[in-house]
Amino acid sequence: MTTHFVVAEISLQGSPNEMKRAIEAELRKWGEPLRWAVTKVNREQQKMVVEAIVTVIEAG
Repeated sequence: MTTHFVVAEISLQGSPNEMKRAIEAELRKWGEPLRWAVTKVNREQQKMVVEAIVTVIEAG
């Protein structure tokens, strides 16, 4: 198992629950989210930056 640092830009969502689901779905593209934080919000572009640590189980 390895860990990776991920930075993702994600569109803002309507409710906090929708936002959490969108963040976790995006992070799962790289692995299983271990921890994450929203580090920047751009209201003009309706985007947020999320920094995360994800774990990946290596095959083999």
